[in-house]
Amino acid sequence: MNTAEYTSPLIERYASKEMSYVFSHENKFGTWRKLWIALAKAEKKLGLNITEDQIRELEENAEDIDFAKAKEYEKKLRHDVMAHVHTFGDQCPTAKGIIHLGATSAFVGDNTDVIVYIQGLKLVRKKLINCIDKLAAFALEYKDLPTLGFTHFQPAQLTTVGKRACLWIQDMLMDLEELDFVLEHAKLRGVKGTTGTQASFLELFEGDHEKVRQLDRMVAEEMGFTSSYAVTGQTYPRKFDARVSNALSGVAQTLYKFSNDMRLLQHLKEMEEPFEKNQIGSSAMAYKRNPMRSERIGALARYVIVSALNPAITASTQWFERTLDDSANKRIAIPESFLAVDAILNICLNITEGMVVYPKVIEQHIEKELPFMATENIIMQGVKNGGDRQALHERIRIHSMEAGRRVKEEGKDNDLMDRIKQDPAFPIQEEDFVHILDPKTFIGRAPQQVMEFFENQIRPVLESNKELLGEHGEVSV
Repeated sequence: MNTAEYTSPLIERYASKEMSYVFSHENKFGTWRKLWIALAKAEKKLGLNITEDQIRELEENAEDIDFAKAKEYEKKLRHDVMAHVHTFGDQCPTAKGIIHLGATSAFVGDNTDVIVYIQGLKLVRKKLINCIDKLAAFALEYKDLPTLGFTHFQPAQLTTVGKRACLWIQDMLMDLEELDFVLEHAKLRGVKGTTGTQASFLELFEGDHEKVRQLDRMVAEEMGFTSSYAVTGQTYPRKFDARVSNALSGVAQTLYKFSNDMRLLQHLKEMEEPFEKNQIGSSAMAYKRNPMRSERIGALARYVIVSALNPAITASTQWFERTLDDSANKRIAIPESFLAVDAILNICLNITEGMVVYPKVIEQHIEKELPFMATENIIMQGVKNGGDRQALHERIRIHSMEAGRRVKEEGKDNDLMDRIKQDPAFPIQEEDFVHILDPKTFIGRAPQQVMEFFENQIRPVLESNKELLGEHGEVSV
């Protein structure tokens, strides 16, 4: 590492080696060579004067890329594609004259971008499914554990810890749908020529339109695609970049929300993200257990969400068949979004493998709020036992005001239940209060919703993708 040069934290600190490789020079320029070979093979099959020896020479040298020589050529020619054409040609003197035959720079540049983005999306998809798997196990384990629900971050009707986890999972399933849509509808740019008219290839095949169509189809199939775009300018539609970035932004939004919830729960001491034995929470305050993983998710997710604007603006400002103001921008915005999403998924995997729940703290919080929530049930039970609804309502209102004052102004425990029990206006037995104050009577169908959600929506996804499960998340720093 050159310590006198800037290096991206996304590579040094956050993203996995897998995702780093997807956007590496080795993968990018190696794919360029695969495209040139696919083009030459298809052109040969369709009758152009290309020999088997030339194809073999290209294939034998495909993985041996002289990056130093390519850099020298690019400095001289000011053109990255032609630099690599010459570099490849120097290694393949017999085949030199048929490399890039009839193609424009976008043939390798754009087709490679599509291929690389799909590789990245598949990796994102795999890690997202593993996050769903780990959260699903957590949801099932805690489906019955009552906890305070919060609206406006104010105590609200009870839910369960497992049901809350299902809210996170549901967002992830929506992201999975979006990723699957993008992957299903992805197309190669194909073999289209300088402005998308395929004029150079029509010239090569002496006006034979069918052979040009076959060439486009054969290269797409060789590269693993069922189709290419029917029409293009010089580039594939930049709408595709915007679509990819929106899918990545969706994942970032979901994990941002998850991380914020975890931070709030850690503040309440109801749940915690993993905290390692030798981890330091603060350089000054040794007792602190800061939610650094969740905070990092938020920081990187925010970057991805904002970065999604770049491809959107690029798509909307392209002129006619293409302009080059997309190139420098997309070299930065899209790979970095992939790397950042990869990082937050790694952190999410790490958190969901080791989330800690504190049932006693959760129970204490419920006990402080439940008396207020139980008042409607108390009134109904009192009426069943012969009381007057309006009179009971007024008595509870008075007791609630006094109990609330005691909690807020004096910092004392909520004694609302003791006040009601001691009030002769309430014809309620002690055993009735035990039932009324059971937290499980306030969670509705939350446990059943967890099971139904798992069986109907989560399990089918996990079973159909079981070969992808088993990922673990590591936090490098």
